[in-house]
Amino acid sequence: MRLSIAPIYGVTKFKLGKINGDRFAALMNNVDTSEINKFDRLAEQWWDLGGEFKTLHEINPLRLNYIEHHSGGLRDKNIVDVGCGGGILAESLAKGGAKVTGIDLAADTLSAAGTHAESQNLNIDYQRIEVETFAREHAGQFDIVSCMEMLEHVPDPKSIVAACAALCKPGGQLFFSTINRSAKAFLAAIVGAEYVLKLLPRGTHDYLKFIRPSELAAWARQAMLDMQDLSGVHYDPFRGKHAINDDISVNYLMYCRKRNE
Repeated sequence: MRLSIAPIYGVTKFKLGKINGDRFAALMNNVDTSEINKFDRLAEQWWDLGGEFKTLHEINPLRLNYIEHHSGGLRDKNIVDVGCGGGILAESLAKGGAKVTGIDLAADTLSAAGTHAESQNLNIDYQRIEVETFAREHAGQFDIVSCMEMLEHVPDPKSIVAACAALCKPGGQLFFSTINRSAKAFLAAIVGAEYVLKLLPRGTHDYLKFIRPSELAAWARQAMLDMQDLSGVHYDPFRGKHAINDDISVNYLMYCRKRNE
């Protein structure tokens, strides 16, 4: 993998070398190349507010407020956004005054993120790297770790949680969001969102990869994290309204704190 980095107008601009799919899979331990290819095909649409990622743009203020509220503010915090995609959340964190690193494995998606950050004159360090590898190189360096809408897209989400915990400083804060493995979630997130309302591209989600809150909480405990909050996310597609509530049967957010060593 080749990655060349040069600063332009205070923004990290990068070029990502192309890697043969089989070789890429061999280099990465916890990656589904079909998932990466799926999001790379949509790379040009990340910042189309009415496009395939419209829902992410609409719920982004909710995710940002959740992190900001529980962390006591973002200014001067060192944050890594794991599975950053096209940078929707990463840019909001940076605008809040945080020093932001975004990591992902989708090359075209990261290029779209970098291009948009440059257009906004935002200093975000985007890197194409596996989170487990990144954690070995940057253990205990981040005040806040966010991992949103990513765990349900990897073969081994438990490993992602452990890597996120390793990245966080003792006493630091971690934020996860994912989808519950429930009948209601199947109907809402797949049948409703992908096939009926067409809010997301068909095939975005695999029901068998959805994660029950009890499973995520158990992985967090094993990674020396203490869960501080578990909240549901309600989204009304007809009015474009979103809110945090107590219903965790479909989408949910989890806030954890890393134990002091």
